[in-house]
Amino acid sequence: MENLLTRWGRTLDRTCPLPEYPRPQMRRSSFLNLNGEWNYAICDKNAGFSGFQGKIVVPFSPESILSGVQKIVTPNDILYYQKTFEFHRTKSRVLLHFGAVDYACKVTLNGKAVGSHRGGYLPFTFDVTDMIADGKNDLRLSVTDPTDTGCQARGKQSFSRGGIWYTPQSGIWQTVWLEEVCENYIKSIRLTPDIDAGTLTLEIHYSGSTIPNASAAVLDHGQVKGIYEITKGHGVIPLENYHLWSPEDPYLYDLRITAGEDEIDSYFAMRKFSIGKGSQGVSRIMLNNRPYFMNGLLDQGYWSDGMYTAPSDDALIYDIQTMKELGFNTLRKHIKIEPLRWYYHCDRLGMIVWQDMISGGDKYNFFAIGILPLASLLFHNKHIGRVNDSHRKFYARSNKAGIREFYKDSAKMIDLLYNVPSLALWTPLNEGWGQFDSTKVCAFYRKKDPTRLIDHASGWVDHGGGDINSFHIYFTSFAFPKFSKSDNRPVGLTEYGGYSIRTQGHVFNTQKTFGYRIYKTQKDFDAAIKNLFEKRIYKAMTQQGLSAAIYTEVSDVEDELNGLLTYDREVLKVSPKVMKAANGKLKL
Repeated sequence: MENLLTRWGRTLDRTCPLPEYPRPQMRRSSFLNLNGEWNYAICDKNAGFSGFQGKIVVPFSPESILSGVQKIVTPNDILYYQKTFEFHRTKSRVLLHFGAVDYACKVTLNGKAVGSHRGGYLPFTFDVTDMIADGKNDLRLSVTDPTDTGCQARGKQSFSRGGIWYTPQSGIWQTVWLEEVCENYIKSIRLTPDIDAGTLTLEIHYSGSTIPNASAAVLDHGQVKGIYEITKGHGVIPLENYHLWSPEDPYLYDLRITAGEDEIDSYFAMRKFSIGKGSQGVSRIMLNNRPYFMNGLLDQGYWSDGMYTAPSDDALIYDIQTMKELGFNTLRKHIKIEPLRWYYHCDRLGMIVWQDMISGGDKYNFFAIGILPLASLLFHNKHIGRVNDSHRKFYARSNKAGIREFYKDSAKMIDLLYNVPSLALWTPLNEGWGQFDSTKVCAFYRKKDPTRLIDHASGWVDHGGGDINSFHIYFTSFAFPKFSKSDNRPVGLTEYGGYSIRTQGHVFNTQKTFGYRIYKTQKDFDAAIKNLFEKRIYKAMTQQGLSAAIYTEVSDVEDELNGLLTYDREVLKVSPKVMKAANGKLKL
């Protein structure tokens, strides 16, 4: 296997990587970044801690190149971290934030227990007011990660990596930071735009039981449009002559909220995602009450040197901006939750987001997730091979604790990303991987967030729920049978393509190539892309009611050479001229 560094990884500042403020929609002036070099050790659980073994660059997982470690953490190990830092308090309370730690961790500060957390993809916070010292402080973590030996959300991580399954990663993989706040501070906000009513609903949740007087100032490119009172943590802000957000015009408003002694800066956009009828009565996905073809790519968010963690903020921007310049308007964030800055860049650059929940469950049954669903595609019948997903053991969801954790993680994910303007659609379950009770899961998501679309069981085992008639088609002709005669859901080709070409010097696995169709020359690859988009997708959009298409994928990932970019982001494998021309035709 080759060690592939990105251009950003080659210039990494090990003392303070990813220095940017990590929470763009809830900004305060207080911010102390704790990224950089920490002490680490990987010890057998039975042997116990035997001393630190060297330095690790946080927030890169120990399995990654940029961590400086490149060791795999097994289920029999405990990963230890230690960081010494200086701190001098200026406000009442101090919060310690972790962007994400995979999977279970315990935290101490100056020898005192701070708390614990389970779940590898979501941020969490501890109030460390009573533990932190004025001066030198000692922060420690112990982390365990079962990866694919457990039933927790783990995505594509596997100890048997290869093909579509990847090297596992563990531990801290997003920014660690400190924040000072007043005694009763704004804990979270909830922003709901309504373009039909011309309003923005603002809900404020506080850390204490007292609800202070609050106000919200709406700013348009620095100019105050109005200041509005927020009573008892709730307000409906009227907006006249507002500017709509779209990928073609990603217009954002700033929002400054003042509550008692606390003040935060945020932003929002006016937009709406819905389902409606297009020409000739065809069901379509709608943006701002008009039919809109969502032309996107699968985006797995893996990096050749940082794995789950992008080597820099500019690297995040590069992927989004490059795909937009090629003519795409949507990214399906596949089986991963990104740091909040990624969503911020999609908001400001104008890239629609489809968000997957992280897959989990027991060891998958290949007959359930492979053979039977493939039969339904080959015979163009959604009922062939469909086994009711209430049979949880069949779909590797027999563990009740894992199901409870799925719902808990889903709720946290929805709350975390609810305010993201570019986020259009939730995908709770993908290709039968740990699928269960999909229509009930869909109802849970709908109740938590009635403002967005849902692809309840992407691609494989459809039970007629959600908003999208969803297909994954790589090898056969495009045919989109309905679930039933009454199925009026718009058609989404939620995975397709996967065309591969090997780019020497920029591949992870020099021996193996994984791809759905493999091409040897640039000429053949470009011709295949041109034919796929300009003929097959265009025909499906104009003649078969196709309303969205998600091509596999943004970049290569380990053995997979399906990307338009190489794994190290050094080579754009498709001709920009060919890609732009093809995408230019895919508009309703």
